[in-house]
Amino acid sequence: MSVLASRGVLGVRALPRSCSVSVVGCRYIGFSRPTPKYPGHVPLNFVERGALAVGSAVGALLNPRRADLIATCGEATATPYFIYRLRDAMLSDPTGRQILRERPRITSQTLPLPYLRSLPENSVGRAYATWLDREGVSPDTRDNVQYIDDEECAYVMQRYRECHDFYHAVTGLPTFVEGELALKAFEFLNTLIPMTGLSMFAAVRLKPAERERLFSLWLPWAVRSGLSSRELINVYWEKVLEKDVDELRAELGIEKPPDMREIRRMIREQRKREKEKLQNA
Repeated sequence: MSVLASRGVLGVRALPRSCSVSVVGCRYIGFSRPTPKYPGHVPLNFVERGALAVGSAVGALLNPRRADLIATCGEATATPYFIYRLRDAMLSDPTGRQILRERPRITSQTLPLPYLRSLPENSVGRAYATWLDREGVSPDTRDNVQYIDDEECAYVMQRYRECHDFYHAVTGLPTFVEGELALKAFEFLNTLIPMTGLSMFAAVRLKPAERERLFSLWLPWAVRSGLSSRELINVYWEKVLEKDVDELRAELGIEKPPDMREIRRMIREQRKREKEKLQNA
């Protein structure tokens, strides 16, 4: 269970199992806990799911670096409609159906980094490994899905979560808040998962200059690419590792965004030059 739930912040474990209060429109009557449907599944009733969604959303807004809260919010808000829509998108695509049949997982064991680093310079696998090394992250840090009731849909959410770093690698967007928000805006238009759209509220935490760049540069890119791109959930990343990353972007309909790191570097250098001029004046 998530940090919020396990610590009782949302009161999930404090709810008595014998409580018989009915909730209109609730899938389960009262607060009794349904039976888990797969290993690690934490079934929630209507009230618990709503409390978890609100609590994790507020927590993620206060601290956008809390990946566990973002993951929890994603699960709590993806049902009942959105995760089924994403699953149906996979079922309607030949590659998506193959992924659902084979259910691959993206880990450092299934995709060894030494192998990825040995691939051609501009290949998808090399770009992925380079991005992981530069950002200091690992594919093993993704939390397992717990709160989605349908077992197949739970895998769909897990697949989306584990593919997120490939989206970063293909677009080149970094992990700091400005880059994550740009990618989340793109993901919202591509997947319609509510959490990706809700993440945009974190823009209030950006500095004025960062917020201006977000709305003038990254959001227009996200809208153009998000509306024109193929469903990324249907990309079998493990089978395109040797493909040229520019070629894959073109096939997927993703426009390469401006280099966020380079723009920030140029701004820092300009500020440094201006400061030196003032000191020498």
